[in-house]
Amino acid sequence: MTARDDQTARHGDTARAYEAALGYLFSATDYEKMRRVRYNADTFSLDRMRRLLAALGDPHRRLRAVHVAGTKGKGSTAAMVHRLAVATGLRTGLYTSPHLVDIRERICVDDSLIAPDALAALIRRARPHVDRMRAEGDAPTFFEIFTALALDHFVRERVDLAVAEVGLGGRLDATNVLRPEVSVITAISLDHTAQLGTTLAEIAGEKAGIVKRGVPVVSQPQPEGAGRVIDRACREAGASLTVVGRDVTYAWSPAEQAGRPGGLLTVQTPTGTYADLFLPLMGEHQAVNAATALAAAEQVPVLAARLTPEGAREALARLDWPGRMQYVPGSPAVLLDGAHNRASMERLLEAVAVHFPERRTAVVFAAAADKDVDGMLEVLARREPWAAIVFTRTTHPRAAEPEDLVRRYGALGEADAATAGTVAEALGGAGEVVGADGLVVVCGSLYLVGEAMGSFDL
Repeated sequence: MTARDDQTARHGDTARAYEAALGYLFSATDYEKMRRVRYNADTFSLDRMRRLLAALGDPHRRLRAVHVAGTKGKGSTAAMVHRLAVATGLRTGLYTSPHLVDIRERICVDDSLIAPDALAALIRRARPHVDRMRAEGDAPTFFEIFTALALDHFVRERVDLAVAEVGLGGRLDATNVLRPEVSVITAISLDHTAQLGTTLAEIAGEKAGIVKRGVPVVSQPQPEGAGRVIDRACREAGASLTVVGRDVTYAWSPAEQAGRPGGLLTVQTPTGTYADLFLPLMGEHQAVNAATALAAAEQVPVLAARLTPEGAREALARLDWPGRMQYVPGSPAVLLDGAHNRASMERLLEAVAVHFPERRTAVVFAAAADKDVDGMLEVLARREPWAAIVFTRTTHPRAAEPEDLVRRYGALGEADAATAGTVAEALGGAGEVVGADGLVVVCGSLYLVGEAMGSFDL
């Protein structure tokens, strides 16, 4: 065997080991099913998560962290805090969900996704503990296992700071084992109502479950009922509360830099001014996320000591957050956004109106059947007529059928819609309608965005 043959064989062994490890991981209880069945106060708690972490040496107790919950903007805000910390030279971990294309997207240290062999090793390390818990009738969910792997990885990588995005809710989420440096609550709206409650106040109560005694909280502007719940939770926990729009202000305007549409903003916090920040993400709601990230960064001593206006400017200008109002230049251009509820769809269409007022625009839409499909369709129907709207479905088992989407859209008085059996066909059809100078907006589901990214090889 030559040296090249030996290297190829080793690579093949590594790939097989990685696939075997992932196969085991995916054989764990399906979190998408579990969160519908078991996420409630009577049958779901953090005890199982704590047992698993104890078996792994309690990595959550050895991390300095930022914890981010919310309905909208929590992923973007987490990514911004991560980028700010990396730019200061801190070794920083980022844990987010869901992934778009590759599961390794969920665990990142600095600018690098977790390596396949590292993820495989973490799974092998956790496996005997997961198997024992299964045998005892208390099997961890997929999300609990993956969260434990992320925290274990961050400790092994000796990160200076970990930024963790809540998966669902907050109070009972697997990430809520952390005692962070600061807790962040982004915009709250109706979503996951079967698990979190049917009113904004109920949902806010679940989100505010991440508030810890004595740990500062940064919140985005909230609807009145949700804001009162968060304020009360902070008072009861003796946690200081900084509110964007009250304690932190910003000025924003649409802008473009090096062909990338985004916004120019200035943020004023209680301790500093960050002027002329270019954010390569569209929509004023991203300015709110940036102001929130800066306010949160100032609450983390190890980060605040290094943070400067110049460093923040450089960090945010380099921000790359795929699938969230991601602009893909081309003929036609494409805008990828994971908007998947009424409120996020409203923010998306506001951004399209501001940044592309003259573009001939078509929409490619798919959604999970258990989401607020009618709410999203109502937002789409309120806009000026689209050049085309094409309903499709993703490969996800909970995807709504295109024909059902057409029927529901038609019930709103909008009969002019098409269907496509695949995401690629939908993109092609929408592109033909708008032409080379047009814009195709892809929205309704992060799963849709992930499949569309595959079509563009992003």
